[in-house]
Amino acid sequence: MKTILIIDDDMHIGNMLQELLEREGYGVLRAYSGTEALLLLSQKTPDLVLLDLMLPGLSGEEVLPKIKNIPVIVVSAKIDVQDKVDLLLGGAADYVTKPFDTKELLARIAVALRSTTAQATLLCYDVITLNTANYTVAVGEIEVKLTRTEYAILKCLMQNANRAVSKSALLEHIALDTPDCTEGSLKIHVSNLRGKLRDVSGKDHIEAVWGIGFKLKK
Repeated sequence: MKTILIIDDDMHIGNMLQELLEREGYGVLRAYSGTEALLLLSQKTPDLVLLDLMLPGLSGEEVLPKIKNIPVIVVSAKIDVQDKVDLLLGGAADYVTKPFDTKELLARIAVALRSTTAQATLLCYDVITLNTANYTVAVGEIEVKLTRTEYAILKCLMQNANRAVSKSALLEHIALDTPDCTEGSLKIHVSNLRGKLRDVSGKDHIEAVWGIGFKLKK
């Protein structure tokens, strides 16, 4: 199930969007301010974000550049062409003006998710390449054999390469791929993964972030 994060402080619009998306089979997350959205994104990785611009705290324009590796559709009442151009050049996948037609919005969501799926076959970070199509990992030109759990951990870290991933978020993210991983065994799996990558490249690619979890490093 694809999950969509709605970032909008308008309760009525948010509720309408949630009902619409859930009826189409999407999972839904909600955030009502820019600050709350960034906190939620530090813990979870949705497949797509619907972002309003007029938010309390951090505005949508401030939140957009902080969202990495997730397609963002801006949904806003602002209709100025230059605003649209700036946001699209700034990283938004699409721009939908309020009020919007729900069928058009659903079509734009489907296109954005389809484009992301096509681009997500290869994940790259520094010298590490992860192929989601055939479940292989290479450091440079050398393929590295990983267990199912190690692969799931590395995939999650690479999908969140620009921020630390908490232990709880990591466990939740990989639960479907590797239900045998527990909080007690996570550190061992990460240590084994770190060692396999280091054996090939000669350097550590995963660092423990005290009080948070783990993060990739170059």
